[in-house]
Amino acid sequence: MAAAAAAASTSRLLLLRHHHHAAADGSKQQQQLRYSSKPSSLALPRLRLLPAAGALLPDRVTPFSYEEDDESDDHPREECGLVGVVGDPDASSLCYLGLQKLQHRGEEGAGIVAVGGDGKLKSVTGLGLVADVFGDPARLASLPGPAAIGHVRYSTAGAAASLRNVQPFLAGYRFGQVAVAHNGNLVNYQALRNKLEARGSIFNTSSDTEVILHLIATSLSRPLLSRICDACERLAGAYSLLFLTADKMFAVRDPHGFRPLVLGRRRNGTVAFASETCALDLIEATYEREVEPGEVVVVDRRDMSVSSACLVPHRPRRSCVFEHIYFALPNSVVFSHAVHERRTAFGRALAEESPAAGADVVIPVPDSGFYAALGFARASGLEFQQGLIRWHYSGRSFIQPTQAIRDLAVKLKLAPVHGVIRGKSVVVVDDSLVRGTTSSKIVRLLRDAGAREVHMRIASPPVVGSCLYGIDTPSEGELISNRMDLEGVRREIGSDSLAFLSLGKLHSIYGAEAEGYCDACFSRNYPVLPTLPEPVVELEE
Repeated sequence: MAAAAAAASTSRLLLLRHHHHAAADGSKQQQQLRYSSKPSSLALPRLRLLPAAGALLPDRVTPFSYEEDDESDDHPREECGLVGVVGDPDASSLCYLGLQKLQHRGEEGAGIVAVGGDGKLKSVTGLGLVADVFGDPARLASLPGPAAIGHVRYSTAGAAASLRNVQPFLAGYRFGQVAVAHNGNLVNYQALRNKLEARGSIFNTSSDTEVILHLIATSLSRPLLSRICDACERLAGAYSLLFLTADKMFAVRDPHGFRPLVLGRRRNGTVAFASETCALDLIEATYEREVEPGEVVVVDRRDMSVSSACLVPHRPRRSCVFEHIYFALPNSVVFSHAVHERRTAFGRALAEESPAAGADVVIPVPDSGFYAALGFARASGLEFQQGLIRWHYSGRSFIQPTQAIRDLAVKLKLAPVHGVIRGKSVVVVDDSLVRGTTSSKIVRLLRDAGAREVHMRIASPPVVGSCLYGIDTPSEGELISNRMDLEGVRREIGSDSLAFLSLGKLHSIYGAEAEGYCDACFSRNYPVLPTLPEPVVELEE
């Protein structure tokens, strides 16, 4: 039994968190490790964890809950963005540029792991924007080598930002080093973690991504590709993943294809992966195709060969429709569709379904409402104008001490163009309406600027359900359309009229492809339900 314990211990995961700067919170509290069970006083030897700064907090457990005084942008938040580059001596610099282009997918932390000429993996991670984390040129200079992966993230479940949860994660196990970057959310995370902890695994973060590393480390399959496939077969939910080792990069997408992941190539043969094609465009990589749902793409940096394997048996595709509605940049191609064309089609369909008779002008809520408003104006034959100007440098207004000051901060973020609005019947087009706080402020702003009428048009259906697959949405109790009917929402935001794009009309835009998209936030039709963790009995030492 002792021999078995010793053998098992060699496969336990050791997180190698090589941070190159101190944690922003300056926490000096002693690290607390939680064990799901303590089988006996002769438990497996515990691996020594290298110091990692930050508090251990729950992550990805419950839907995101906005703070009461948070007056920031009233949209769901995408959690993560990924970039991977293989075959270029400036791989980490290309990753840095790609992450800059994906900054909208995560603003609380960023990191890059690169493999050097000696085959060793090195990591730099930090809290803040990409430009802040890598503002010191020495940080990028410390990541030389021909292959790198990068990650930007938002924290989830209302948890404070923690350096230890910033990806990519770099780990060592008995066959070498492996780094991983993850976009998505595992709905069986807690159940998997409980089982792993019961068998002796020690976790160093509160991120569901770490579960994937533990599953790989404890798998009995060979080689690493088989270990990855073995681990992913046990995952449920959304995951687009990039793995990096000394000689290979692996790109993985879950069988339902919830989150995007694309493949491109530079003229010099460099292979690149990214969450959106806009990142490929910036580093001059030509978009070739999506990583298909359930696919593993393997790039061997030694000969730049590219191979593909099927991860798991085929499952119905359920790509996130909100990528087209709001998250992705309009100059990206996501799920094989140009995002700006999708949004224009949403606005056009909204005008056909819910015209605003007698209106004078159509204006977008910047920036994501632009193409939907353009489609609405074209279909309606109305004038299209930029009636609201967004100021991008105002910071988060919820830190202001009083409500009156916070209201002024909203005016700093969104400024009306009085000549466009005064005396007009205005149609305001936004991509979505979540809590309604921003919409109500916009209506008041336009009325104060002299609008005769304000007609709100939303280029997506009412959001009535929280997302389980990698998007921060408020709890269902905070979703205004979950609490009120259409007239109640209209009264709450104060507009003269209100209309949403219907779910049926949204489906008609996609035609036969509609069944391949997840619309759970509108329909509560969840393709993959959470797995409840089994009760864990804590035994005394």
